[in-house]
Amino acid sequence: MKRLYTLSLLTLLLTGCMKDWLDREPRTILSDEQVWNDPKQIVALLANFYDRIPAETGLGDVNDGADGRLFQWRNMADYDEAMWSGQSNEDGRNNIGSYAFNRWYLWNYTYIRDINLALENIEKYGVSLSEEAKKQYSSELRFLRALNYFNLVKRMGGVPLVTKQLIYDYSGNVADLQQARAKESEVYDFIAAEIDAVKDQLGNAGSTTRANKYTALALKSRAMLYAGSLAKYNSLMPVPITTPGGEVGIPGSMANSYYQKALDASKEIINSGPYSLYRNNPDPGENFFEAVTKKASNREVIFVKDYLLPTRKHWFSYDNIARGIREDNLGSSSVVPSLNLVESFEYKDGSDGALRTRTPDNSDYIYYDKLSDIFANKDGRLYGTIIYPGTSFKSLPVAIQAGVLVWNSARNAYDVIEGSDLGTTYSDGKLLTGSSGPHRSIQEVSNTGFYLRKYIDPNDKTSTRGIQSDVWWVWFRLGEIYLNAAEAAFELGQTGDALLYINALRERAGFGANSLSSLTIDRIRNERRVELAFEDHRVWDLKRWRIADKIWNGDASNPNAMIYALYPYRVIRPGDAARDGKYVFVKMVAPRFRTPRFFQLGNYYTAINQAVLNNNPKIVKNPFQ
Repeated sequence: MKRLYTLSLLTLLLTGCMKDWLDREPRTILSDEQVWNDPKQIVALLANFYDRIPAETGLGDVNDGADGRLFQWRNMADYDEAMWSGQSNEDGRNNIGSYAFNRWYLWNYTYIRDINLALENIEKYGVSLSEEAKKQYSSELRFLRALNYFNLVKRMGGVPLVTKQLIYDYSGNVADLQQARAKESEVYDFIAAEIDAVKDQLGNAGSTTRANKYTALALKSRAMLYAGSLAKYNSLMPVPITTPGGEVGIPGSMANSYYQKALDASKEIINSGPYSLYRNNPDPGENFFEAVTKKASNREVIFVKDYLLPTRKHWFSYDNIARGIREDNLGSSSVVPSLNLVESFEYKDGSDGALRTRTPDNSDYIYYDKLSDIFANKDGRLYGTIIYPGTSFKSLPVAIQAGVLVWNSARNAYDVIEGSDLGTTYSDGKLLTGSSGPHRSIQEVSNTGFYLRKYIDPNDKTSTRGIQSDVWWVWFRLGEIYLNAAEAAFELGQTGDALLYINALRERAGFGANSLSSLTIDRIRNERRVELAFEDHRVWDLKRWRIADKIWNGDASNPNAMIYALYPYRVIRPGDAARDGKYVFVKMVAPRFRTPRFFQLGNYYTAINQAVLNNNPKIVKNPFQ
């Protein structure tokens, strides 16, 4: 009887006096009306959308676990001119030579759906917002959507252009929810149109973390340059990569229109006034490092993913600081630059950047008094990007020495002696192998002879487990805009203007009076290579120029396809004052990365997942898929 009574009481409560209680609005859940009429709630929602911007090789999300952050940083090694010197057992991969056809996959329509929903809700529920506020918030959302479509189209080619909610009516018919891919050109046209529609409605003047007019123009500058070069260089391929419906492949006739849009957007930023190239440090190398990393009084940076200690921080410095100056962290030296990249930085007299290691007749080494002498008079951007032998970081010398060369008079040749461990001394009591290597086999020490400087936190104790770093990740900065303007102007035959933009960057890098008087597309491409190294540009540039399959062609005899290293040695040759105690350098294939990189034609457009194809028969596969 007691159980029946309890059940009856519960039934009575649920059907009677409890009804009013159950109908009440939950106190911990905000209604749509509350959210879309409260600027604080809207800004919080926008912050979430900004945080979800896809990052292929950036510093990673603040909440990334170890696997997430290392995956992104390994991408930096895979997609730029570097290699992975960290632990080789992370996710079962080491340095890779070839790329899977789904390597750059992105299909984040949940993100687009959420933005579309927000755009509709702000109009539907934001009744107490001013029209100016509505325009501001809606414009930011549209910018983020345009940016995401750019991240999609540069990977996938044309994708479905979804600009409103797709709502299922439970009728069993899903045909209305299945949209076909737009043409590749249509996606780029959509991005340009969206930017034109919202750029003058965006506030946030001077902000580096929320979109303003110039952030939008920076996106247009980059996207239109991509579209122009895709139209031109894909059409110049012996067999252009296309699909019958234009989902892949932009007609070559459209190239100049896109180049002009890129140039116009770039000029508007350059001539705007709020932004200028960073010139706060008289030393070209230090100045370039600060241009990317320094937050105070930096008018070059346009848009970033920012971090703020103590709560919003990342592990990049922790995992990539030079081995010999790491603090109490257990990791280091994960992404290390290649000799290939180092030699792409020219000398300040304008000569080729190949390092001089041997005499012209190749009969002997060139002997240097100091380790840094071989890098003397190099483009200042080298110092700002890479820690090389003979330099310091955080006021600490970075000891980079592979071993010693001991003269063997019986053989009339040198014996190469390298330490089995780091920071070891030779029998003469002097250094054998530096505390920062390089080393042929030890993990978490450079295998190439170089370390990253760009994006490594220069402050004390920022690599420790407890503090970490708040160096920001730069999405857009003025240096890129100058390069976009130069390339677009050159492609349009305006070489004089292109020279002005290129020489402005070179002058800042320390070239001074050695300005260029002529220009080629290859020189413009090399300027991008050195100016934008490790800023998530290299692989996309090679793809849009349609030269990735030639640069990384899988041929071990192609020096561009191999990752090269530079190993410095101290010379021991008593009785020879011209050589004893000097330093020599040996170029070699990086010992832990002896496979040539292989970029195939099928890598130009990422394969679409089979699950997407199964769910939507209107989706056309990408070529080579």
